[in-house]
Amino acid sequence: MKTAKAFSPSGISSFFEICDSTPNGSQIQDLQKAGARGGGFVIQKGTTTEVIVSSAENNRIRVFINRKEAPEAETTKLVAQMLLKKAEKTCDVLVKHRVDVPVGAGFGSSAAGALTTALALSKALELSLTYNQLGKLAHVAEIKCKTGLGTVGPLMLGGCVLTLEPGAPGIALLDRIPISTDHVVITGVFGPTPTKEVLSSPEKRRQVNKYGRKTLEDILSEPSLENFLACCLSFAERTGFMTPKLRGLVRLAEKAGAIGASQNMVGEAIHAVTALENVENVVHAFKQVLPKEKIIIARVDIQGARLVG
Repeated sequence: MKTAKAFSPSGISSFFEICDSTPNGSQIQDLQKAGARGGGFVIQKGTTTEVIVSSAENNRIRVFINRKEAPEAETTKLVAQMLLKKAEKTCDVLVKHRVDVPVGAGFGSSAAGALTTALALSKALELSLTYNQLGKLAHVAEIKCKTGLGTVGPLMLGGCVLTLEPGAPGIALLDRIPISTDHVVITGVFGPTPTKEVLSSPEKRRQVNKYGRKTLEDILSEPSLENFLACCLSFAERTGFMTPKLRGLVRLAEKAGAIGASQNMVGEAIHAVTALENVENVVHAFKQVLPKEKIIIARVDIQGARLVG
């Protein structure tokens, strides 16, 4: 029996542009080249995954999320299947995810689950694969299962990430707006939004792509944290994702002295960024409309996903 453990921070997407088809409108066949342009924040609260592998006559993969069996965790299962194929052996694989953020509220938890499974299982199976090779597997699994488009790469980098060109790790072009770990991201969550629904609505896709590219250009014209957040807020408004409830929360955050705030893509949630000394003010503002357990406070993670102890 072999065990290994990995941790991935969570990723909050602040804006995006879907890049899964060619200029003539046909689907990109090589999933390593599909993905998204966009940007967002990587935070220290995330997913810790332990894998336990023992030899067996037939392959069996079981996934647990926060101690509950999760047959719906397709992205994690697909990563495990890909790695077992590479290992050319039959195993019983138990994957245990501990997720510190709400699932389905725009925190990239499926990407974090896929990435930590790739890191830990590769170690347990004694496969020699690079960081980017493992990232590619997680990226492809996410796109196949329609749970995300381009979150894996940013989770490997950390910080305030910009994805300038789409694709899997090693293919995508990533950049960062330099910020320190003294910045805190405070998220207020009203509820989940299934990513699949957004990715499969032609009208939503058109809106997202129309404003996604423009948002990236506007950010790159002045790549500061303040401008980044202002541009992302404008993206949430123009695409029609922003609801009156969320708009109210953004106003409360701004009044409380946050550097800026915008919507989780895609989730019924708001993330506000503030300096360390102002955290209590912003949290107090969020508590006016949300119960304590719906408010997540985390510092920016600038290290990215990694194997642990």
